[in-house]
Parts: sequence; C-alpha cells; structure tokens
Amino acid sequence: MTVFPLFARTDDRLGAFALRALDPAADAALLHGWVTHPKASFWMMQEADEAEVATEYRRIAEHPHHDAFIGLHEGRPAFLAEGYDPSEVELVGLYEPRPGDVGMHFLCAPTDTPVHGFTLAVITTVMEFCFADPAVRRVVVEPDVRNTAVHALNAAVGFEIVERIATPEKDAYLSICTRERFEAACAEGAVRATPVRATQGVTR
Repeated sequence: MTVFPLFARTDDRLGAFALRALDPAADAALLHGWVTHPKASFWMMQEADEAEVATEYRRIAEHPHHDAFIGLHEGRPAFLAEGYDPSEVELVGLYEPRPGDVGMHFLCAPTDTPVHGFTLAVITTVMEFCFADPAVRRVVVEPDVRNTAVHALNAAVGFEIVERIATPEKDAYLSICTRERFEAACAEGAVRATPVRATQGVTR
C-alpha cells in the first residue's frame, strides 16, 4: 500500500523533505534501529526491544492527543517526528498552556555519512509542518538540559528558553517558539546560516 505524505517541502540545498503517518507495525524494525542507537540516548529507549518499540508507537497512534510521523528525505526514511497537545501530554502541570500550543519531538536517523546542515533542515521541516496548521501559534519543546546540540538547533529556528523544569524522566529546558519568531528566523536567513554540527538530532 502506498502511503502518501502529509506534508512536503523542498530545502534549497538538501532537496525534498516530507512527513508521512507512522505505522507502528510496519515501521517497528526501522524505529528500533533508530531509537536504540547510542546517539539516541536522549530518546530514553536504549534498552527497548522491537516489540516494545511497536507497543510504544501503537500507544501513541491510539492516543487522542499524540501523533507520530516518519520523516523522509528524497523519499527515504530519515527522521522521526512527534506532535502532541502539551496541555494533555508530557507537560501537564509543568507550564501554563495557551490555545494554539503544540508540543514537538524529533529524532534523526543514525548515519555513518553525516551531511552538514541536515539536522537543521529536519527541524525546519518539522517546524513548518507544525505551523502549516493555522491554529498553531506556538511550538513547545522540553529537551534534556544536557542536550547542548539541540539547544543550538532550537535557538537557530527561533526558540527561547523559558525556564528549567523537572519532568518524571529528566531535567529539561522548557522552550517556546512563536510563529512570529520562526518566520523571523527564516526571513533573516538564520535557519540556513547558523552553523550546526551535523550529528544525530534529538529534541528530548
């Protein structure tokens, strides 16, 4: 069965990016290789087996306030993205949600041949996907305080750190990006000009 993308964009330098719905059963083996890779330690699934990965993403697929997507680069699976309602998932009681808030996670697939700027192109794709919904006003993330690489990526696309919070799994920097800040980052060329180390991107 052909799965059509839900969203697509073309990066000026790196080509076609898209997102499609995640299939917990069909994508389980692929996801297992990604989320248990040593560079995905902030995803917190290092010890999971394939069945546990399938179960977790089936739970997300069935959740009314949480979604997961496979990201494609030039038609090939290259990253994982999640969107969630932060008033119902992840951040309940940890910040004051506003109408139009959406939470986001992303994870780039491990690779032995990293491409400069690829992770920045991925987060830009995910942000454009979030803001493609006109009801979305802000994107909210809660990366681990130790995840310095993703803090730089977040800043590049317009996120501001609001406060340090403690979730059940980690100490995190609650960070928020408004539609206006993301558009300004794109207009100023910050998204393409900011040098970011091309390694595994993980928002958690």
